[in-house]
Amino acid sequence: MARKSYLFTSESVSEGHPDKVCDRISDEVVDLFFREGAKAGIDPYQIRVACETLATTNRVVIAGEVRGPKITEDTIIHAARKAIRDIGYEQDGFHHENAKIEVLLHAQSADIAQGVDAAGNKDEGAGDQGIMFGYACRETPELMPAPIYYAHKILRLISEARHAGTEKFLGPDAKSQVTVRYENGVPVGVTQIVVSHQHIVEDLSSAEIRDIVEPYVRKALPADWITKDTVWHVNPTGKFFIGGPDGDCGLTGRKIIVDTYGGAAPHGGGAFSGKDPTKVDRSAAYAARYLAKNVVAAGLADRCTLQLSYAIGVAQPLSIYADLHDTGKVDIDKLEKVLMNIMSLSPRGIREHLKLNKPIYARTSAFGHFGREPDAEGGFSWEKTDLVEQLKAQF
Repeated sequence: MARKSYLFTSESVSEGHPDKVCDRISDEVVDLFFREGAKAGIDPYQIRVACETLATTNRVVIAGEVRGPKITEDTIIHAARKAIRDIGYEQDGFHHENAKIEVLLHAQSADIAQGVDAAGNKDEGAGDQGIMFGYACRETPELMPAPIYYAHKILRLISEARHAGTEKFLGPDAKSQVTVRYENGVPVGVTQIVVSHQHIVEDLSSAEIRDIVEPYVRKALPADWITKDTVWHVNPTGKFFIGGPDGDCGLTGRKIIVDTYGGAAPHGGGAFSGKDPTKVDRSAAYAARYLAKNVVAAGLADRCTLQLSYAIGVAQPLSIYADLHDTGKVDIDKLEKVLMNIMSLSPRGIREHLKLNKPIYARTSAFGHFGREPDAEGGFSWEKTDLVEQLKAQF
């Protein structure tokens, strides 16, 4: 029987965290291929990107496999420098102008391509085998778990202030963590708050950083969630002057729980950033979130976890599994069948339904891929709840 009263913790990291710098650069490469492909008149279904980035002290290495428009190394390097500058890195150990950037992208394997490409009567296959999960719940208006939602919101508000020039003493690198107290299954408060934030003035104390960040924490959280008993940990090591890849090596895909549900739901086998939507690690995880969110938004359950599975080169998912966590109001067997029919879950079907063949990926690289507002350019289309009426009609 599920526990009703407990503590649960989730963390977030800012766009300047070393791993997130790498996620951003990798996703900028994906966007670049879609953008340049459109200019060159290349079928977006033929574009392939699997890009990994490593960043350390004034060094960036971009590697992986690609197919599509001819893009020069200088163009890719320029996109990486622009991303680093936008994040805000102009420190001695990591500077958008001075970092040495190496590009090691090469053509996609022909063996992989033959399994993925559509040919004759064969539909486009999945780019790899794997399992993907989607989740939604009623803990926030965005149908996200409260701990990860508020951990993201804290850093997003601080980042917005930093980019606006309001907080001139803060650097790009930051982490947050919130421990949420649940009573009868409902989030009601926070017992612990952690914020570690880089500062660009070396001699700032933890107390001074708390004075800067505390208003944003209080703005992010519900008003009555912070009490006199809430414990604060702000820059608990005392100083956080050396940040970003200069302080800690970064790699694409190392913050997958931050990217999804903060540990409140399972995560599949792969990361998202740097991958075009033939990679079901990314596109099927978006589809699973989309379907789970619509199930909850339609009132069919208060919580929903969906699992999809795929085999490389095979178009249709091998399985779908739904768990409504004893909150369901419909038959689960029927729900699984309905979800398989309401939307094509082949890689091509997902791309068409969610309109994923666009340069919309760099914006996903920080503050989570889920719980975000769909935008006018097509970003975060998987957060729409446009299946609600169809789902209601089925039941």
